[in-house]
Amino acid sequence: MKQEAIFSGFGGQGVLSMGMVLCYAGMKEGKEVCWMPSYGPEMRGGTANCIIIVSDTLISSPIISRFDTVIALNQPSVDKFESAVKPGGNLIYDSTNIINPPTRTDINIFPIPGSAEAVKLNNMKVLNMIMLGAFLQITNTVLVESALLGLKEVLPERYHKLIPLNKQALEVGIKSVSVVTT
Repeated sequence: MKQEAIFSGFGGQGVLSMGMVLCYAGMKEGKEVCWMPSYGPEMRGGTANCIIIVSDTLISSPIISRFDTVIALNQPSVDKFESAVKPGGNLIYDSTNIINPPTRTDINIFPIPGSAEAVKLNNMKVLNMIMLGAFLQITNTVLVESALLGLKEVLPERYHKLIPLNKQALEVGIKSVSVVTT
């Protein structure tokens, strides 16, 4: 198994944290991982993305330009990375805030109402975990339990009280996939 993905959105949406959680989860499962962040000088509000590779075998290079899966949390990310999804790959996007949805017919497209679901949970900061839950449901890259262990590694201890909310957000993301595929 090898999953090459890019998570992208505005700075402050938790894109880099989402990637770190996935990589720590992969490490917990004994997999090879790579996390390569990219962000502009404006930490919040600018664009941010990270390339993540999780593999059962050694990773030869972290530099890739075509992805098995793209998670896009905003319109600029859909616009920029839709063409970077490998044929047969996955594009998971926050349908709440996308005006021009993806149009490719050779990929699997998953509109997840992540922002709307985060509002229902009374915390917009869990948008990233909702989208990660959808990613895990679609790709089976790591177990949800491993993602929760990864979350404990990424979140500073003073925020561990938020782990139950983040677990709930992961579960919402998982359920959102079944809603859009039925």
